[in-house]
Amino acid sequence: MTLLETERAAVSALRRGTEPRRRGPGPAGYLFVAGYAILLLAFGVFPTGYSFYLALTNDQGQFTGLNQFVKVAQDYRFVPAFTHMLVYLVMWLVVLVVLVVLVAVVLRSRVRPGTSALFRFLYYIPGALAGVASVLVWLFMLDPDVSPVSWLLNSMGMHSFAAVLTPGNLPLILMLIAFWTGAGGWMVVMYGALNNIPDEVLEAARMDGAGPWRTAWHIQIPMIRQWIVYMTIMAFATGTQLFVEPQLLQTASLGRVSPTWSPNQLAYVYAFQQGDFNGAAAISVFLLALGLLAAGLLVARSNLFKLDEK
Repeated sequence: MTLLETERAAVSALRRGTEPRRRGPGPAGYLFVAGYAILLLAFGVFPTGYSFYLALTNDQGQFTGLNQFVKVAQDYRFVPAFTHMLVYLVMWLVVLVVLVVLVAVVLRSRVRPGTSALFRFLYYIPGALAGVASVLVWLFMLDPDVSPVSWLLNSMGMHSFAAVLTPGNLPLILMLIAFWTGAGGWMVVMYGALNNIPDEVLEAARMDGAGPWRTAWHIQIPMIRQWIVYMTIMAFATGTQLFVEPQLLQTASLGRVSPTWSPNQLAYVYAFQQGDFNGAAAISVFLLALGLLAAGLLVARSNLFKLDEK
């Protein structure tokens, strides 16, 4: 049956007051998502449930209520670890959202398509590196003795590797590492979201006298708001899992960086140095609750999952 005959059959059916028959859901869709569902259960749902079990019991499996949470919250390392993480998160999220959206808008509006494709490829390259490799690159960049930007470090009064890795500099250093490795991929995503804006809308804005920046602020950014919120949620979740970067910096600095700088490092110390898996699970539940709270607030305020009305 040709396309024209199909359209005629559909119109004829509607005129008779009936709808064309539609195929019901087949097994292909279930098979398509089965792999992800199995992995989600095996590496997401079940470990989370087991963490709750450990957090609510002791090492003998006896129910202890909130005792594990109280114990870790009273640890003198708990508040500094979460404070470090929150300072890093604020810096990371602000820089990520502002610069990623800004660069994506500039690439979409002010750069020719061929040139923008080259820039997007270059931005994405650092994201292809694993976290450990990225930290090693930055260890080289931050050592004034071998860094190609040693002149910049020396001008800032950092004449040694130890001076660079002072506790006050760590949030900034970790933010730079995270931005260098993760921002490029999000620039590609935001560029794609901007491409979904109809050209007619942008042309109407230009005809009304809106310049590039007014168009970006009043039209482009509001129309990709849901993508920006999604990026913020994912970046927040990634930031709360901070472990590899400060752990390697702690090793490279010969102990100048605290081994419990982030909550995940503190949980690692609880689990593998103190043998307290219940306390480590309680810290992980704290992180889960923080991530769910932040994601819930962003989703509720932004209507991220609101369906478009037809």
